[in-house]
Amino acid sequence: MYRALLILVLCKCRWRSPLRFIVGSSSSSKLRPTLSRELGRSGIDNGGSGGCSCSRSVTTLIGNEFIQCQDESTRKVLQEKIIDALRSGERPGASALLSKLIHGNNPLSADDFHGVLKYCARSPDPVFVMETYSAMCKKEINLDSRSLLFIVQALCNGGHLDKASEFIQALGGNDSISPLLPVYNYFLGACVKTRNGNYASRCLELMDQRRVGKNEITYAALLKLAVLQRNLPSVNEILKHYVDHYSLSILSLRKFIWSFTRLGDLKSAYELLQHMVALASRGELFVKFKSGKLHSTRLDIPIPSSTQTRSEKVALGGVNDHTVSLMVDAHGKSNGIESSNVVLPKGQSNNIPATRILRWSFNDVIHACGQSKNSELAEQLMLQMQNLGLVPSSHTYDGFIRAVAFPGAYEYGMTLLNVMQQKNLKPYNSTLATVSAYCSKAFQVDLAEHLLDQVSECSYAYPFNNLLAACDSLDQPERAVRVLARMKQLNLRPDMRTYELLFSLFGNVNAPYEEGNMLSQVDCCKRINAIEMDMVRNGLQHSPISTRNVLRALGAEGMVNEMIRRLQRAENMYLETPTYNIVLQSLLEANETNMVIKIFKRMKACGYPADAATYNIMIDCCSIIHSYKSACALVSMMIRDGFSPKAVTFTALMKILLNDENFEEALNLLDQAASEGIHLDVLSYNTVLRKAFEKGMIDVVEYIVEQMRIEKVNPDPSTCHFVFNCYVEKGYHTTAIEALNVLSLRMLGGEVKESLQEKKTELEESFVTSEDPEAETKIIELFRDSQEHLAAALLNLRWCSMLGVRVIWSEEQSPWAKGLSNKYG
Repeated sequence: MYRALLILVLCKCRWRSPLRFIVGSSSSSKLRPTLSRELGRSGIDNGGSGGCSCSRSVTTLIGNEFIQCQDESTRKVLQEKIIDALRSGERPGASALLSKLIHGNNPLSADDFHGVLKYCARSPDPVFVMETYSAMCKKEINLDSRSLLFIVQALCNGGHLDKASEFIQALGGNDSISPLLPVYNYFLGACVKTRNGNYASRCLELMDQRRVGKNEITYAALLKLAVLQRNLPSVNEILKHYVDHYSLSILSLRKFIWSFTRLGDLKSAYELLQHMVALASRGELFVKFKSGKLHSTRLDIPIPSSTQTRSEKVALGGVNDHTVSLMVDAHGKSNGIESSNVVLPKGQSNNIPATRILRWSFNDVIHACGQSKNSELAEQLMLQMQNLGLVPSSHTYDGFIRAVAFPGAYEYGMTLLNVMQQKNLKPYNSTLATVSAYCSKAFQVDLAEHLLDQVSECSYAYPFNNLLAACDSLDQPERAVRVLARMKQLNLRPDMRTYELLFSLFGNVNAPYEEGNMLSQVDCCKRINAIEMDMVRNGLQHSPISTRNVLRALGAEGMVNEMIRRLQRAENMYLETPTYNIVLQSLLEANETNMVIKIFKRMKACGYPADAATYNIMIDCCSIIHSYKSACALVSMMIRDGFSPKAVTFTALMKILLNDENFEEALNLLDQAASEGIHLDVLSYNTVLRKAFEKGMIDVVEYIVEQMRIEKVNPDPSTCHFVFNCYVEKGYHTTAIEALNVLSLRMLGGEVKESLQEKKTELEESFVTSEDPEAETKIIELFRDSQEHLAAALLNLRWCSMLGVRVIWSEEQSPWAKGLSNKYG
């Protein structure tokens, strides 16, 4: 049927028609002479004007079509063989097959190489793609747009951006074919993946020179590149240029919102998000799923290039004005949308693509709230999501918890985790790690450890470091061992902060306030060496903090010589003033005053500036060597260097004077500190009380106690000890018990948040007058909870009660307190 119809048509046509049909279908003008020669050999006169029989024309046409189909099949088979050879790694075989394809007798076009070029683009195989391109050039086969795209893809995917850039630029001078917009877009995308702004800038210049234009894919690539370069002005400029040519859709808004949130511009992101909600509420969605991805349903017409619009150049900068509000208003829409007034129309919340985009953008802004700790806006956005019918995901809660659960409000983080559990939402590992870190900072170590036990994978050490820091502060090395075991179980590599904490946790063997011995010193060295070896295995070297922790541990163990050796070793690399201060303080506690002076002089000679802590340590050293003159000289140096004397400075000076039994000058310093507005702490007053107690000077003791009341300095157990024993040794037993009662009440006033009168009954029945044999055991438990002052005050009051004295709960009932107020107040 087909042949008969073809014969009928050809009989009614001129004899040259078949020739025109065949030649006109060629993909390249360079192939026409070849086709003409082939057709000439078949008996057709290309230039004649005579007619021909129908049978001859039909035979020639059908024969040529048959040969052409056979040649196409052969070329296709050769392409498949080349691809198979490349897959199996037989490159010489692939090259030989390519040569066979090129040197065949039949005319070739770019279409005959698409299969090979496409495979090279996906593999990628930049070497063979250039070999193929070179063979095409030798055969004078012109590239088409698809071939060009495949070659650029192969070069970009193979990591040869430079060659791809040169290739695009070279082809631009060829009039036969010029790279189209998809080629430039793909090259820009490769620049984004490799974070290469230089090649992206060159590409944009070429696009402007050749007037290629831009489409939405171009703007998406430029946005990603601007975000990678942390270039917020460029994002504003891209938005400005975009809205001059396109109307904002929810898909394009999604990309701009993502960009602003990544660059920390929360205000712009929030305004665009509200504009997106407004578009969705009007049903202007223009988005659908295609091949598993979201695509815009709008026609993406490239914007013609203009020499006046070069604003989206990557490294432009110089745009400082806030453009988002103008962009939203450019199309006559308000940017001040109230979230409570915007709702999705019925049925719109079931639009899966639009719902996903909305939720993703809400998540982006909520995560940005987490970065800036903007809890108020995060809560507002969560409420708006509920009003819109958008169900928060685990990703949503991950950002929300970061925004609202601060270290002081870790309970809220735990509450949100419970809410997620009720909604059958599994928390991200990062969510558990975040809440755990907050719990650690609040010293809720049980909760923190429990949350970290639920983490299945973690790529960063900070939540574990926070828990280790809490263990260090609470002196819980056993728990720290479990934390390290958990890190090892997760194959989590320790960072420098981890090792800094390990030196602090395990460098010192003895408990606080215990002196080192030979066994503990050997153990200390073993621990430090083991931690250092593991640190080296992970490619880390000592930091200033780790060095200080090691020196502090050695000093606490009394290993002075080892500490000095490590100090000298560290001097060859780096040192800081705080490091010297640790060594000076350790030497001072070991009464190595000569070494203290020597290290101080060496520190000054090496050019390390002394700070306030350094001067206070040296003044304290003067108290040991009984040199008030040297201490005064140090105070002068301290003031010249811009450091004002603090409470610790006055305490050290008073200690020197008290050692010389110069109470008058010591009390003058006390008054001078008060006149200069320096608030002395309980240690400063205890320094005077200790010496007055040793000398039996009750009048000085009473004066200091009254000064503490006036300055609102609460006593501590040492204060009670000095005052009580001073009266006892002088034989004033009744006064001693009354003073102990009053001072204990003052300690309770600093520890109990409620009024003593409100807590009186509870404290009396539970601790002070209780006949329960376990009462004192309960009080001692308070010591373990780090409530030393509360425990000491309750024990003092209980002992007063056991001596048969009525415990008073108000200072107004104490004649002793009134007497001191009248005498010294």
